[in-house]
Amino acid sequence: MRTREDYKKDAKSTSDVVKQDIEEMEVLAAIATAIIDRRNELGYTERDLAVICGLPQSSVAIIEACIVKPNIETLIKIMKPLGLTLSVVNA
Repeated sequence: MRTREDYKKDAKSTSDVVKQDIEEMEVLAAIATAIIDRRNELGYTERDLAVICGLPQSSVAIIEACIVKPNIETLIKIMKPLGLTLSVVNA
């Protein structure tokens, strides 16, 4: 039989996982926002950017919508022509 302490432990671990997921989504949203803002500043449509990057327009769209987590290579392909860079910070 599970005790109240068992449920507390489960709740704590779940909240840690949820917290990590939220933090990850916030990072992805910040990247997507930077891409969208810069793309708009340059007057590019999603299709324009996709052609420049050699990617399907749908790939640009789903990355900007935070539907998928892009790999680093894809992010660099998108960010480079926009003059954006990725940087690593010690959190």
